[in-house]
Amino acid sequence: MSVKQLFDLTGKVALITGGTKGLGLQMAEAFGEMGAKVFISARNGAEVDEVVADLNSRGIEAAGVANDLGKLDNDPVKALVDAVEAKFGTIDILVNNAGTTWGQPAEEHSYEGWRKVMHLNVDACFLVAQEVARRFMIPQRSGKIINIASIAGLKGNRPNTVATSAYNTSKAAAINLTRALAGEWGPYNINVNAICPGYFPTKLSKGLEKVSEVIIKGTPLGRVGGDDDIKGTAVYLASEASRHVTGQAIAVDGGNSVV
Repeated sequence: MSVKQLFDLTGKVALITGGTKGLGLQMAEAFGEMGAKVFISARNGAEVDEVVADLNSRGIEAAGVANDLGKLDNDPVKALVDAVEAKFGTIDILVNNAGTTWGQPAEEHSYEGWRKVMHLNVDACFLVAQEVARRFMIPQRSGKIINIASIAGLKGNRPNTVATSAYNTSKAAAINLTRALAGEWGPYNINVNAICPGYFPTKLSKGLEKVSEVIIKGTPLGRVGGDDDIKGTAVYLASEASRHVTGQAIAVDGGNSVV
């Protein structure tokens, strides 16, 4: 198989949660450019429609649905997977990108905020992966799952920066969930990996702008994440190029986590 064939996603169906902006949108664009059919979800239906129309205008076969994975009492997981199946018939690639954060000192951190973060960043991540694997990937004996974690899951909070104990804990859980699922589902030829982004100026990272200079100074490459910087890693993990890679957490952070 040629290198071009290894990275080709033609005909594959990719579900990306939180796919209307930031890293999710980057990955939707990247997968579409590599030939995949892209299905996105997000809470804001108008944004979903706008992004789907834009992707379609660029020759990418895309669809989407408004879905709030933060409200698991109404079973949005099944509704989401049903919608993808109705449109494209299956799911070959899953990106668990939907997430949230909560900035508050640990000694004052509300339990409501803690549960909100854990609910979306851990519970929903597991439940979507479980539903997709059970319905499609295990029966077809193939699949790629990418959990979007964070370098925050690899370390603690630095003094005098934004306090995000729940977020850090949830992303560490996402990393170990990745390892656990990779071990269980490897025999079904399902690759499960995580991407750990560093600081990207997205809506979720709002509030870190004031410490961006500190982040840049502490990053060997001397920059923050840009509009194309997650694409290559995502395509690699979604394609046959990574068929012998599973259970890994890859930092995309300009080297920030190694110093």
